[in-house]
Amino acid sequence: MPAPDSADYPASATAATSLDDLGALVVECRACPRLVAWREAVAAEKRASFRDQEYWGRAVPGFGDPMASIAIVGLAPAAHGANRTGRMFTGDRSGGFLYAGLFRVGLANQPTSVAIDDGLELTGVRITAPVRCAPPANQPTPQERRTCAPWLARELELLGPTVRVLVALGGFGWKALLWTLSDLGWTVPRPAPAFGHGVEADLASPDGRAVTLLGCFHVSQQNTFTGRLTPSMLDAVLIRAVELSGADHFRRAPRGAREEQPRSS
Repeated sequence: MPAPDSADYPASATAATSLDDLGALVVECRACPRLVAWREAVAAEKRASFRDQEYWGRAVPGFGDPMASIAIVGLAPAAHGANRTGRMFTGDRSGGFLYAGLFRVGLANQPTSVAIDDGLELTGVRITAPVRCAPPANQPTPQERRTCAPWLARELELLGPTVRVLVALGGFGWKALLWTLSDLGWTVPRPAPAFGHGVEADLASPDGRAVTLLGCFHVSQQNTFTGRLTPSMLDAVLIRAVELSGADHFRRAPRGAREEQPRSS
């Protein structure tokens, strides 16, 4: 197996035979020097409000149900969120917005996500990202996305037998999913469908399983604070994901979730 600081270390993802194995490999990755330097600098300097906490400061594996019928794909860990907690999309306001929505539709056991040991559990859903280290300005380079791609590819392969719905949070996640699935031999629409909130695209796995890709505006504060993405808009996408997945853990339709019409990107 390549050394953890080798540029080709993500290629070791193919050796993982389970999601736990994959997670153990992900956390040792040091393939992108810029990302490694940034994530570790943030972990050392810390935000003042978290100065008494020990930051994770490493690559972040996916999180959630290993038998998930729904996979949610974002962009990358947040510098003071998952880069601090070590669990994807937890520890910041974006994660709080997402997990509150998952709780409302019955996919999470609690509406908050503050630490890796806070008791949060997901049912029927897994959270992951195309880039596993917190990037400066939340903007990974194209080369960093390409280097990190084997982790997402192997995670999707390991989830493959159960996943029926993929939810992309934002255009970056949408494009990364289409690129990755195409490389894995999936049937994807041509030309590639444009990202938009509420947009659906029909995909097919190499073994012929039908999978739906759903678009959702990213749960970033830039979107949630401005009202571009509201709780009811998020709920509508999650409700649709549950319906398409055939899951039986759907709790209820939040008030107003079906009233807002999806907006284009």
